[in-house]
Amino acid sequence: MPNTDLAFQSPANAPNKRVVALAYDGLCLFEFGICCELFGLKRPEMGEDWYSFEVASLDPGQPLRASNGVRVEVDGGLDLLKEAGTILIPGWSGINDPIPGRLRDALCQAHANGARLLSICSGVFVLAATGLLEGKQVTTHWRYSEALSARYPDLVTVPNVLYTDNGQILTSAGSAAGIDLCLHLIRRDFGPSAANSVARRLVVPPHREGGQAQFVDTSVQVPNEANRFGPLFDYLRANLSGNHTIKSLAARSGMSERTFLRRFESATGTTPARWVTRVRLQKAKDLLEESGLSIDKIADQTGFGTAATMRHHFREMLGTSPTRHRRLFQSTSKQT
Repeated sequence: MPNTDLAFQSPANAPNKRVVALAYDGLCLFEFGICCELFGLKRPEMGEDWYSFEVASLDPGQPLRASNGVRVEVDGGLDLLKEAGTILIPGWSGINDPIPGRLRDALCQAHANGARLLSICSGVFVLAATGLLEGKQVTTHWRYSEALSARYPDLVTVPNVLYTDNGQILTSAGSAAGIDLCLHLIRRDFGPSAANSVARRLVVPPHREGGQAQFVDTSVQVPNEANRFGPLFDYLRANLSGNHTIKSLAARSGMSERTFLRRFESATGTTPARWVTRVRLQKAKDLLEESGLSIDKIADQTGFGTAATMRHHFREMLGTSPTRHRRLFQSTSKQT
């Protein structure tokens, strides 16, 4: 018997609690595991109104293996989607792999029937192929944001958030952000107390501050750098604390200021000031994670000058603060 003192009741107008997770060959086991853990695990303390959970595949008679080789068992085929209240779409096998037409059709029909569609990480490419995302705000892993925007320009890709909620369609950023989105859905259906209870069982925060920008390694985001700017980039990275002006950078590059700005923006896709700020942020992140330097010292060494200025740029570009970033990522260094 469930403990009625702890049981959570969903609103009378909430969608039906039948949750179906899609499975396909080559799926990401971690993201699939999020679906199973948050919606498939028996939770008697939540009462009889909690979710039911099934796994559907395109070909239920065929063996499925996740990307790491683990075999995945399913409960049935795409017909399970017809009665689902929520359909979970973990990361697709590859963002360039085609989406079968019958899967697209089944998702469109389920959406028309009122089912909620929730994607995790690259699962958004499956949703995008249905045409249901046109004009909607969506997100995915930061590594795939540019590819998603290029392939589906009618979507409003938001790269720096953990998840988006369009009501009937929800999308999450990469991998672990799927936990944030699933907890958000539980919060919608059962209220904050239920979401907090599940989060405690998982030993994760019920709500994370900041977006996925704080996890991006900006060193991998540097665009193709024209050969002429290679020495300048090396100089800037080695002299972050310097006072760099357009005039001084143009002179170092042997160009007029106008030519320098035009060619720099063409090579990097951004302005010199913003490029330097991004590199300073990456260096500050490294020092926060790997050293015991104070916030003031890091701000000075990275060229921000003051802790207040550094906090401003962390909030503006990463959606978090230096202190929160250090708390989240630092493991062995002691904060001073």
